[in-house]
Parts: sequence; structure tokens; C-alpha cells
Amino acid sequence: MLIDIAAMVCTGISFAGIFLGLRKVMGERLPKWALPAVIGAGMVGYSIWSEYSWYYRVTGVLPGEVAVVLVPEDRSPLRPWTYLFPTSTRFMALDRTVMIVSAAHPSFRMADLMVVERWMPTRRVPLAFDCAGGRHADLSAGAAMAADGTLTGTRWVAAAPGDAMQGAACADQAKGSAAYPTPVRHNPRGGATGPQAERARA
Repeated sequence: MLIDIAAMVCTGISFAGIFLGLRKVMGERLPKWALPAVIGAGMVGYSIWSEYSWYYRVTGVLPGEVAVVLVPEDRSPLRPWTYLFPTSTRFMALDRTVMIVSAAHPSFRMADLMVVERWMPTRRVPLAFDCAGGRHADLSAGAAMAADGTLTGTRWVAAAPGDAMQGAACADQAKGSAAYPTPVRHNPRGGATGPQAERARA
């Protein structure tokens, strides 16, 4: 957050410098009262750009083995324009770079779910997956999975049809293609949207 504030202040200073330069070149025909308006417009413009581009800037530098599986859409009455153009300031991604696959039973595997939020530390949730059974389990709070899929301290939960997280975890076992599924965008008011959500509702 401090970096964003500093960048916004620098943007305001830059706009002020541009305005003062233009005012000098134009023989001071630009009114002095316009200076605060120009500074404010520059800072607001930067803030909006930073908010709307955050998701694309962050996901654009993720390794190819990190699959985004859920992108909630944010709307706020304090920013009424977000009802027309929602923002995405958080997402969930499955980190396959730390995936552990059982040598004896490749259908069983473990990986971390990354919960990424703007201005917040990234959280990691360890998960277990049963690709053959279409199930997953939360391995946080000391839970564990044995090589044969036996769970300790947790239980299996059936994945919903077209679940993006399950699909990303088991992509190498999918028939025909190992491509990641399209991440689901979640509208808090209208539910999930995207190809996986459409298949789930079909």
C-alpha cells in the first residue's frame, strides 16, 4: 500500500510539473486555480489505473505452472463505477511448482492453493487431490495424506463438476489435453461465471 501511495503522490507531482511547464510556455494564460484540479485528476487517474491493472500485472509474472482458478469480482458503493466495471483485487491460484505426486498411486497428489489479495501477504493452503475419485481435501492444521491416499485429520470433499482447481491439479491426467481450465470469475451477487460455471449449471 505504501508503494501505491508513494507512486500516486509522484504522479501528482509530475502532473503539477507538466502543468507549470505548460503555463510558463503559454505565457501564464492557464489559471492558477487549475493546478490543484490537475494534480487531483492525475492522482485519481493513477489510482484507478493501478486498481484495474493490478490483477493483470500480478498474474502476468506468475510461472506457467501456477494456474489461476478463481477470480472474484469486486463491487463497492464507495466506487459506484465498479457496478458497471467490476475490479479484481484478489484471486486464487494452484501452485503446481510444489506439487508432490505419489509414485505408487499417481492419482493422489498434494499442492498449495495460493490466496493472493492486494495489499495483503499471500496465504498458502496445502491441499490433497484424488484425481481418479474427483475429490480434494484440506491439509492445513496438521492434516496429512499417505502415499495410498489415506487421510489423517481431514476428509475428502467431492469436487463440483468442472471445478477449476481440481482440473488444474489433474491436468496431466485429462484426456486429450493437459491445458489448464479457464479460471472462474465469481460475481458475489450473481454467482460464478465462465466456462466451468456454465458446465456446472448445465
